[in-house]
Parts: sequence; C-alpha cells; structure tokens
Amino acid sequence: MTPIPELLPTDAPPSPHATKSADIGKIVPILAGGGTRLPAHVGVIQALDELGAVGDHIVGVSGGSIVAGLRAAGWPAASMKELALGVDFRRFRDFSLYQLLFHGGLSSGEGFERWMDQQLEGARFEDLSLDLHVVATDVRNGAPVVFDRKQCPEMRVSRAIRYSMGIPLLFAYKEHGPHLMVDGSILSEDILRRDWAQDGTPNCCFRLRATANGCQPAQRRWIALPDYLQMLMRAFMTSLSREFIQDAFWNATVIIDTKGVTPLEFGLTTATKLELHSAGYETTLRILPEKMRRFRAQQRAGI
Repeated sequence: MTPIPELLPTDAPPSPHATKSADIGKIVPILAGGGTRLPAHVGVIQALDELGAVGDHIVGVSGGSIVAGLRAAGWPAASMKELALGVDFRRFRDFSLYQLLFHGGLSSGEGFERWMDQQLEGARFEDLSLDLHVVATDVRNGAPVVFDRKQCPEMRVSRAIRYSMGIPLLFAYKEHGPHLMVDGSILSEDILRRDWAQDGTPNCCFRLRATANGCQPAQRRWIALPDYLQMLMRAFMTSLSREFIQDAFWNATVIIDTKGVTPLEFGLTTATKLELHSAGYETTLRILPEKMRRFRAQQRAGI
C-alpha cells in the first residue's frame, strides 16, 4: 500500500493539444466520493466526453453517484454543470435532533431524494441509457452493496443514490431488506476494481482529495451538538478522501485536488463551484491519457 502522492514527475502530461486528441479508448469511470463537491465530478465527465472515453458503464459512490446517475440518465455535461452551479445544498440540511435520536442522522435525507428523483424524472435502473452501478455500504456487516440494472431493474435510481449518500450521523439510516444502508465511501478499494463491464474494459477511479481544511466553524449555537457532529463528520469524510491506494491501482486512479474544500461544505459559492469544475476538468485532461497509456502497457506486458 502506498499513500496518495502529489503529482509526480512521471505523471507529467504531454501538451494540452496532444492530450485532447489522444486515443485512450473506452473506460468505466468510477466517480468516488465527493459529498457536496459534485461540480468537480461534472468537470471529469466533460473531460471524458472530449476524450471520447465513456463506455457503456459508469459507477457512482457517495456524492459521485449524483453525477453518475445524471449521466446514465442521458444528461449532457453542460446541463449537469448548470445544475451543479445552481443547486444550494443548504436546502437539504434539515437538521433535527429528533432525527438524530430516533433515526440515526441529523437529516432525514428525504428532501434530497425527492429532488434527485425530480432531476431523473423518476427513472428506474431499467430506464437508463447507460449501465449505472451505485455502491453503498451495509453497516451491519461492513460489506458493499451494489445497485444496478442486473440486481434491481425496477428500483428508482434516486433511492439507490440516497443510500450511497448516507453519510453517517448526517443522513438518517435506511433499511433495504436485511441491509442497513450508509455511505458507499466506507468500503474497501477492492470492490471498485471489479470488472464492471464484464468484457475487460479498464476502470478508472476519480477521487476528490482536500489537501487542506481552511473551513471555519459556524458561529456557535446554544445547542452545540449539531455543530460538533457536523465538524466530526467533515473530519471523518475528509480523512476517507486521503485513504491509501494499492500500488496495483495507482495507474488507474486520478486524484482531483479540491484544495481546502471538504465534502460537507453546504454553502459553496458559485466561484468555488467553478474552481471545483475546473479542477476536475483540467486534471482529467492532463493526467488520464498518460495514466491509461501506462495502464494498458502494463496489461500488454502481463504485469
């Protein structure tokens, strides 16, 4: 296991003009984590479109499942960017101590699920133009649970995304059959590296990483518990974004540096959202072609 490094000299890209014309073939994009930073994943999708890299499958985890779901439903990158710039995630922060005490989270998450269902026009997995795989975690056994066309064709996509977005203590827990669903980021790296397309199409995992936390806590309220829990959840989700990556997976992983923007920043300004979008877009164009050339060379060499 190796820690996620900064951009190494060997990761240095060719010129931007050469990058855009590079033939890297089709991949299975894995949009992992992110929380409220979805503009960064939208930037990734825009870059992948320009590279002609999106195949028939896409994987979404936690916040990344929002963008993966929209793309699988046929949304173009430009429309997703407009949505990401316009949405105010504070509308979903319906914090309640009652919810926390009796349902395991400060927010029910129902407002978010309704909003997501509206964007997807009630789409079920069987309705999607791409094969979408949404990953959540069963907190009862710590194992990942995958929702897709094969496993649950008639399930509303918004429900699966709500499961995958179930940040502990923030969103109330949700039961699904014998499972108790929480955030999909709480899982091992290995599950994301399965052969999603079942035809050898290579995966590439796009992760968002906050290198510094410059966020200041809000003014303290009379009841400090919600503020404390939000800070605790922010620290927890940020630490997940800095997790270790196995050597074997490094050439198929692209790290998007979100600077000081952490996964639970509900009041992002338009300027910050544009910076996140640019980070996802520019990093993917710079890094992915060389990553995939190296990855395919290793495949040919049988490494």
